[in-house]
Amino acid sequence: MFIRAYLRASTSEQDASRAKSALDVFATEHGLRIAARYVENESGAKLHRPELFRLLSDCEPGDVLLVEQVDRLSRLTSPDWNKLRNLIDAKQVRVVALDLPTSWILTAPTDEFTGRMFAAVNAMMLDVLAAVARKDYEDRRRR
Repeated sequence: MFIRAYLRASTSEQDASRAKSALDVFATEHGLRIAARYVENESGAKLHRPELFRLLSDCEPGDVLLVEQVDRLSRLTSPDWNKLRNLIDAKQVRVVALDLPTSWILTAPTDEFTGRMFAAVNAMMLDVLAAVARKDYEDRRRR
């Protein structure tokens, strides 16, 4: 299992590496080592993000995509979120977000039942938080 950290900011004026220390602290506290970091300045509302897709291309089944918050991964429309989720699921990548504590167990060995239960809970929570992130994005644009 490789831990691949994804750090994203929306514009080049923002610091995409801002979350690096929080991800490093999380990894250390959980006895993990981040194998690679993928940093980009692209809108989370765009599906086309080269570093995110490079990360997913590099992944093997069971690898972890580590993000500070779910909105760093997605502010996508529902159809685009479904495309991204399908790719993540097809690659058998586990998404772990610092703002989603139930996802943290995906970095630790568990029995099959516990693993399946937390995978299901986290899949639902990722969908909910991705929808909230999209709504927040649309609300900000409206204002």
